[in-house]
Amino acid sequence: MTPHLISIYALVAMFVVATIWPINMGVLAFVGAFLVGTLLAAQTTKDIIGGFPSGLFLTLVGITWLFALAQNNGTIDWLVRMAVRAVKGRIGAIPWIMFGISALLTSVGAVSPGAVAIVAPIALGFAFRYHISPMLMGMMVVHGAQAGGFSPISIYGGITNGVVAKAGLPLSPMTTFAASFAVNATVALILFILLGGRKLMQARMETAAPVNVPHIEIARAATGPQIFGDSEAQALSGRIAKEGGGSSNKLVAEVEEGNEPDGNLYQVFTLASLALLAVLVLAFKLDIGLVALTIGLGLALWNPTMQKRAMAQVAWPEVMLITGVSTYVAVLEAMGTIDFVGDSVANLGSPLTAALLLFFIGAVVSAFASSTAVLGSLIPLAVPFLQGDSGVSAIGFIAGMAVASTIVDVSPFSTNGALVLANSQGVDRDAFFRKLLGYGALVTIVAPVILWLIFIVVPG
Repeated sequence: MTPHLISIYALVAMFVVATIWPINMGVLAFVGAFLVGTLLAAQTTKDIIGGFPSGLFLTLVGITWLFALAQNNGTIDWLVRMAVRAVKGRIGAIPWIMFGISALLTSVGAVSPGAVAIVAPIALGFAFRYHISPMLMGMMVVHGAQAGGFSPISIYGGITNGVVAKAGLPLSPMTTFAASFAVNATVALILFILLGGRKLMQARMETAAPVNVPHIEIARAATGPQIFGDSEAQALSGRIAKEGGGSSNKLVAEVEEGNEPDGNLYQVFTLASLALLAVLVLAFKLDIGLVALTIGLGLALWNPTMQKRAMAQVAWPEVMLITGVSTYVAVLEAMGTIDFVGDSVANLGSPLTAALLLFFIGAVVSAFASSTAVLGSLIPLAVPFLQGDSGVSAIGFIAGMAVASTIVDVSPFSTNGALVLANSQGVDRDAFFRKLLGYGALVTIVAPVILWLIFIVVPG
């Protein structure tokens, strides 16, 4: 067996182990980089460490820390309250309000499961109270989170754009963002129509009184079922939650004692800071990680006691996973495995078939494992294929792969789907699980084909 095949089988084994057992795949990847690099590629430890993605590390830490600060100071709570109160009795607007909030949260730096963990309890509570399909409401939240997931200042966007830029491929961050938003919004619209949305548009709440929105638990890491092998779930662990501020009752008491109104000066300043982040990164092309840390420092200096709590909420397991996988991929690049895989894919004879195969691999693996790990590993493996004379547009392929690898997070085996199942109210859990499983399987099978047609076949 050649060193190339051993290194590939090792990567597959990492996905399998991290899926079966609650072991962070980043740890497996770092160990794999060390063993494969030294034993098969004759690399020194200095060479292996040289593949550590320092820029991506700063991006992940910076934006998750900044978002945690925005959670802790009540800004996210304030935004959700304003959005829900804007419904003004229109029940049909509630699912779209939840879609929009989820998309907004992920677009400014929240990890997708973190956004779902914040919004899903509220959304499914409304679904139970106003007789809205919990399937509709839950999927609106998940697809909303995925819709905003590839903005240039988001976690997914930062990972994907960094990998593509490092590979020297044509880069169009807004194309990937637009593709993800358009596909998820379209799917959400179809679900809205099929699951009773038209009837909801004709219904109104019994009373015209202001909507009573409960306080949202914001000052701790969002919690939910831990899905084995998914660092996005591990990032929301109970230990971090404990370090991050305690129970929800305590938080409500703190807010009540402080009599802090919605939209106070600190929260307005936080919103302005997030807007400034977008301007500096998108218009002036500054490094998102360093800008996020700088803006976060300003918020931390405003209220220093908030900083320790927010630092505990940085998705450290997520950081470990992404940097570990990226380091392992760097080892594969150095030993020529990436070129080997690319040549193997190219030799399939049909570039279109190769692209479809990669889309299916991304969707199936991501349905059970971490989407971020898939993005960090499969895109580099496709680089030689895209750099050749395959005739496949690199920009279109990246957009399609990004959506195919994340839209399947509706599966109950993924963190997002599990969060929807855990927060559902007034339903038969077993029956609801089967519905989520069926929908997740349908998306996993159908989405890669449709995305392949849209982004690969039609443009070609």
